[in-house]
Amino acid sequence: MNRPILKNKLYLYLTEFFAGMSVMAVELGASRLLAPYFSSSQIVWTIIIGTIMIAMALGNLYGGRMADKDPNPDKLYKRIIIAAIWIAAIPVVGKYIIIGISALLIFTVSIALFLVCCLLGHSNSFAFWQTDLTYEGESIYNYLQVYENDKQVVLSTNVLFGTQSVYAKEKGPTGYYYDHAMAAVYMGRNDKKDTPTKILILGNGSGTYATQCERYFDNVEITGVEIDEKITSLAHKYFELPKDVPVVTYDGRAYLNVIDDKYDIIMVDAYQDITIPFQMSSVEFFTLVKNHLTDNGVMVVNLNMRSDEKNNINYYLADTIGQVFPYIMTSNVQNNTNRILFASMNDDMEQKLATGVAAETDDDLIYMMSKVQENLTSYQPGDLILTDDKAPVELLGMQIIDELIAGEVGYYKDIYKTQGLEGLINML
Repeated sequence: MNRPILKNKLYLYLTEFFAGMSVMAVELGASRLLAPYFSSSQIVWTIIIGTIMIAMALGNLYGGRMADKDPNPDKLYKRIIIAAIWIAAIPVVGKYIIIGISALLIFTVSIALFLVCCLLGHSNSFAFWQTDLTYEGESIYNYLQVYENDKQVVLSTNVLFGTQSVYAKEKGPTGYYYDHAMAAVYMGRNDKKDTPTKILILGNGSGTYATQCERYFDNVEITGVEIDEKITSLAHKYFELPKDVPVVTYDGRAYLNVIDDKYDIIMVDAYQDITIPFQMSSVEFFTLVKNHLTDNGVMVVNLNMRSDEKNNINYYLADTIGQVFPYIMTSNVQNNTNRILFASMNDDMEQKLATGVAAETDDDLIYMMSKVQENLTSYQPGDLILTDDKAPVELLGMQIIDELIAGEVGYYKDIYKTQGLEGLINML
């Protein structure tokens, strides 16, 4: 076949470049499409990458054979056009296909990962800089460390980039955000003495919030949801998670999708430092939470890495919540980077808290709630909205990291400006 396009390889090079770029775009987009149903965990990324690599291998095999038989470029570009049309249709029809095959996919992947972990797992230590650990190991999601002293047990994940949970061995204030978050129990608990206050914790972790609520409140019924089953196992072994608190191994949003229960309080504690699952930060997610709250129910959210800079990720989250809940209040945790947000369909959260504290006889609770009330402010939402289709939480999180780095670097810049290079050398 005498076709000019076959003689000029530039066309084929450009085709290969843009086809490869499109495959990468589809791979990244696939994680966003799957996340609201299966989260954006390593399991999901394994499925995405594995599926695309298999598809590319089969496509190369098929395409190579077809090209050897008939090197007509028209057929190549026809197939590319068909693929492009299908890719363009994925955002419209993809979610229906996902729902249809979800059960089979979860079962297959779970079995495959179990076999891989059994065959390839190991017990080598990574924490060579710390030797006094109570526990060190890995799950399919996290690198895990547990260490303790006379007063507390601490869970740290992913090579000590942050402390996830702190459990106080003795009953008392922890000094962490759990103390502030307990104010939601006063705000949202029902008034029926014979009916327990139902609490759902999305992101149960080692169960510190559940433990604190059970220590201080009677007649509460708590359910935890935690995607990492290994952390739940550690919670029972080292953190004394109450035996009457069932923990479901599931993604928080996916769990809400499959239940009909309603709760008086829903605690959203799935944000680890700046790592925020986008599918648990959108209008669609918070609408799902609202639909699972009772009429007087309260959603409480732990916002990490608070910042006073305008338009940071916490303002996006608060504004997004404001699209769903008309009444929002926040309270900063003293000597900490956390901010606790309370949201409800009713405007009496602050009054219910004040009434509950006024009738309280437990000195610890009175002290903890006084800290909440000192910083409790009403929040007026703006227009920084996150949706399933647009939730750049990764970029927003990196902005806070950049701010922290700039603050540290600014300190040394000031020394250099006032004392010069000699001042920096003297600090060493």
